[in-house]
Amino acid sequence: MSDPLRDEDHQALVDEISRLLRTPATLEARDFSLIAFASHSGVDETVVDPVRTRTILSRSSPAGVRRWFEGFGITRATGPVRIPAEPAAGVTTGRICLPARHRGVVHGYVWLLDDGSLSPEDPRMPEAMAIAGRIGASLGARARPGARPSEALRRLLTAPPAARPGAVGAVSQALGAAADGPVALVAVRPWPVDAEAPPPAPPVLAATVLPGTAHAGRLPGDADAGTRPALALLVRLRDHRAEPSAAREAAEAAMARLPGPARGTARAGIAICRGAPGGDPSPARAPEVDTHGAEAEPGGPAGWPVGWRRALAAAGVAAVEPRAGRIAEWSALGAHRLLTSLPAAPPDPAVRVLLRPAHRELARTAEVWLDLAGRAGETARELGIHRQTLYYRLARVEDLTGLRMADGRDRLLLHMALKAARLHGID
Repeated sequence: MSDPLRDEDHQALVDEISRLLRTPATLEARDFSLIAFASHSGVDETVVDPVRTRTILSRSSPAGVRRWFEGFGITRATGPVRIPAEPAAGVTTGRICLPARHRGVVHGYVWLLDDGSLSPEDPRMPEAMAIAGRIGASLGARARPGARPSEALRRLLTAPPAARPGAVGAVSQALGAAADGPVALVAVRPWPVDAEAPPPAPPVLAATVLPGTAHAGRLPGDADAGTRPALALLVRLRDHRAEPSAAREAAEAAMARLPGPARGTARAGIAICRGAPGGDPSPARAPEVDTHGAEAEPGGPAGWPVGWRRALAAAGVAAVEPRAGRIAEWSALGAHRLLTSLPAAPPDPAVRVLLRPAHRELARTAEVWLDLAGRAGETARELGIHRQTLYYRLARVEDLTGLRMADGRDRLLLHMALKAARLHGID
């Protein structure tokens, strides 16, 4: 087998397409990072929009532009795709996209500025697509099986413990030095079975869809969400002290790609993996247990499976805890960190009666009151009831459960039992 084409040969192929069709051409990888571009000298400057200029200068396309382009099905296309202009996204000139495919997979895109002189039915297009196919074969050869970051991440997060050292090595090979730095694991769940993972775009290092695994936290309107797939994103952080703002942006961008109904139920969780202390990834080190009894995070990629479980747990909490928001961070879960580490169990006998449908409003009242540390005024305002109604309901809770709100131990039992029941979907 011949060696893959070199990057300068990609440039030659892009120039060949540009000469054939007499229009500027740009080649981007599947993650929209710039590979090569042809000069637009002699072309009317009005057809060269800000997006092309920015792509050439920054070596990548803006996230909004990527979403606009992908909305036309370019990840699945087998032939030229015409994409209209969208000034709101900075695309003032339309495009024709030639997918660079190889063995059924799109590895890149050749972009042609659409000045009205071309169409997907142009008789020169078959020849241009043949050149794009050569580019796809080249890019596919460069992305060796097992060395692709997304495939390596999928293998690591689904590997049984015995196979984990080899999976850690594959991730380290695929990501290089980036594997040793601080990252965030992002879980978006549920992810529709027919939806692809978004192509990684900086600072996302890898994106992959993982099979469903039963886990704490039932998503609204979807009792089977725990067994449905979840999207995993691996996001590079700036340094060990960085806030997860980049991970939040990645989660928001991923959920924005979902169709309306799925977007309404999807929730995201974030867990930060700070990286290997002293730069030692220790790939074969087994997970430890911290002083709180929770699984500690090993250094480097060996800690990512722990981070993934935490991200899934945070997404589950976001699904049932309104105060957590649509995107929850593991580090901010508080007592839920403990609850998500415990297996689902029947509710405590004292609280079981309160969980019946007939007493749902009483249970909610008690939980809000406990969330607000017993502050009656704030609780009444949040529930939209009079203080006397609040006191009456709390008295009813005491009568039903036998617990006393003046006893801190009883309050703790009631609070945790109500949280655990909602987290595990127990009615």
